[in-house]
Amino acid sequence: MREIILDIETTGLDHKNGHKIIEIGCFELIDKEMGMSYHQYINPNKKLTEENIKIHGITNEFLDPYPPFSEIAESFLEFIKDDIIVAHNAQFDIGFINNELMEERLDQITQDRIIDTLVIARDAFPGQQINLDSLVKKLKINSMVNRDHHGALKDAKILTDVYLELRGHTQMGFNLSTKNDNNKEVKMMPFDGLIQLTKEETDRHKEFIKKVEANRDNT
Repeated sequence: MREIILDIETTGLDHKNGHKIIEIGCFELIDKEMGMSYHQYINPNKKLTEENIKIHGITNEFLDPYPPFSEIAESFLEFIKDDIIVAHNAQFDIGFINNELMEERLDQITQDRIIDTLVIARDAFPGQQINLDSLVKKLKINSMVNRDHHGALKDAKILTDVYLELRGHTQMGFNLSTKNDNNKEVKMMPFDGLIQLTKEETDRHKEFIKKVEANRDNT
């Protein structure tokens, strides 16, 4: 069985208010074994606020060279196919994705394909905090992912470990790396224990995070 573990970053909390997706990160599980990954930054053609930037460290300038959702929709759909989608608070993630797909007049993700780990966690830990960070602690997951800023692919990996633990499977090893990779066009790749960003992406992201921190120090 193939399942897609999915997370997104957005310009805001509600697509009904015109907010858009700026990053998609996915991992595939095939019979609970890690397979391919999909990662894409997206230009929302909408200005992010300082509050947004503090959460994920992604700025308007960083997103400028990336394509709009309309240009990556087909590659995204090709990756997820008709398989099960696993998301934490799926109403949020799938709501945004379906809104983007609807605007492109493409088939949306149906409810019968969705597994919401928030619902599973609520049953496992009634009355307790069940955000991803809390679940990592409760499930004693040894996550090496830097959480100073949120990121779709980072959170998708954490969610993969959380999902496997909630289902009674052992988490898989993972090392988030910014190792250089000159092949910028590759968005789907066999998972080899590393997430590889291009040198340009790494340098641009570091530079803009420095600017965010500098602005924060001056406020």
